[in-house]
Amino acid sequence: MDKYIIAGVEINRVTIKELLFNKTMIIGYFLLAFGFWGVFEVFHERYFLLTANAYDAGLNIGSHEVAQAMREAIFGAGGEVIREQPWTLYIVNYMYMIYSGSAIIFFVALSELLNIEIIKKTASGFMTLGLVMVFAGLFTIAVDLNILHMHWMFLTPNWGAGMWLMLPLYSIYIPFVILEIYLLITKNKKWVRKVAVPILILSIVIDLIEYYIQAKLFDMNTARHLWTTYPFLTLYFIISAFVAGIAIMILYAFITYKETLKAEFDTLINLLRVSALYVIAMLGSYEAIAYLFIDRNWGAIILFGEFKFYFYFYLFLAVGFPFVLKFKRHLNSKWIQIGAISTIMGTYLGRYIFVYGGNAYPLSDRFGTGFEKYGEYEQIKEFIFYSPHFSEIVVVIGSFGVILVVYKLFDLLFSISKVSSD
Repeated sequence: MDKYIIAGVEINRVTIKELLFNKTMIIGYFLLAFGFWGVFEVFHERYFLLTANAYDAGLNIGSHEVAQAMREAIFGAGGEVIREQPWTLYIVNYMYMIYSGSAIIFFVALSELLNIEIIKKTASGFMTLGLVMVFAGLFTIAVDLNILHMHWMFLTPNWGAGMWLMLPLYSIYIPFVILEIYLLITKNKKWVRKVAVPILILSIVIDLIEYYIQAKLFDMNTARHLWTTYPFLTLYFIISAFVAGIAIMILYAFITYKETLKAEFDTLINLLRVSALYVIAMLGSYEAIAYLFIDRNWGAIILFGEFKFYFYFYLFLAVGFPFVLKFKRHLNSKWIQIGAISTIMGTYLGRYIFVYGGNAYPLSDRFGTGFEKYGEYEQIKEFIFYSPHFSEIVVVIGSFGVILVVYKLFDLLFSISKVSSD
């Protein structure tokens, strides 16, 4: 294939048809269409319904109907967040994509630092996979945020707000990961070797900072005691993200490297299998210990109440079943893939439980006399649970389209899935 060389990077010469209309891209477009359908519904309800403006309120001062219509338009059920449950499926998917993608990037950087040859050969593919998952998470959270009014964040900055922890993080994190990918695919190997070690160390440090900040965002929600009473929340995010991340790496390896690595493929899969075994055991141990510390009201509904089916099914899918499979050294490749799929599904369900479980007993300190359940002063259920709205679901589906489209573009232009010979 003919190539351009720009800044030491080989860029494949591909036609517009090859670049934009191959089978993977078409599937990605199909998934993105669902996502933008959901975005349209949410934004239409949030910004463009006639009742959702001050003009109607001015014409009908004191009108209960207008006030109710405006409330439904802004805080309604159309894929929107509401006061009783401000963190929904958007946050579930954001957490899963961002944390799992970051775990893949972290694992690759750590493996390269430890000079594990099989990871060094496949690092650019894995690293890009992690990056596009971060993009997918940001796509989801962008819908959740009031992005048409984002400029007010900069005009009236609030340094104590969660967003002001996230913005500087991702403005550094994403370019840094792109730099790492550039170093992996560049032909300037002599220069790359000089900066490789400090770059890898910085990558690991930045990843740890990211997990700390994400845990801090949850810990700031004092009205959600499931989150604030979780012991060592940063550690929980790292362990659970590694379980999901390594499972995704296993599945990706079967799709991408089974033929190209040939004899070395078993070495890669065995490394990932053993790594998965350790982190799954750590996750199971953590969950067993954590519920000794969690607020008993939240612990009760998750272990014995409305969430119990989801919780034990999560443990089976993410911990029990894959642990039994991965404990066997010589295992049929189909079972390894089934174990990885089970882990991916289970860890996603675990994120769902964590986010929705945190909303089970939301509290309010509206009178300044301590936290009370919302239900004591409003006619809503004591136990608050809202199933994801259709708009949220299709936005999440669209995030998978982001992964396919962006990854395929990287691969077609830079051959990032190609096994490195260095």
